[in-house]
Amino acid sequence: MAIAVATTRQVLADAYKTLAGSSSVYVSLHTADPSTTGANEATGGGYARVQGTWSSGSGGALSMAELTFTAPAGTYTHVGLWSASSSGTFYDKAALSPNITLGSAGTIKVTPSFALS
Repeated sequence: MAIAVATTRQVLADAYKTLAGSSSVYVSLHTADPSTTGANEATGGGYARVQGTWSSGSGGALSMAELTFTAPAGTYTHVGLWSASSSGTFYDKAALSPNITLGSAGTIKVTPSFALS
């Protein structure tokens, strides 16, 4: 069942936004589906999780400013959301569409968003 009232969708989106206790979360890159544990996170080549902050939209939408990752060569298929810059609690994942492939070390830019319908 879709949520018909836009303000209700936004209340729920704002609750998602604060899973970590604030609107800031750490975003990770993954080389395969992280499942429910955060598996397959990128490593090496200067890679580190990047902190992002959700901004509320309307009607059930959230967004972040563009995030820039340093990453080694490889194919990246997903991003993940975490409570900390290392270890921490894994909250959620999203597929990158299309996948991003780097032939050598470089940067990857993503703009996370979330929407309820």
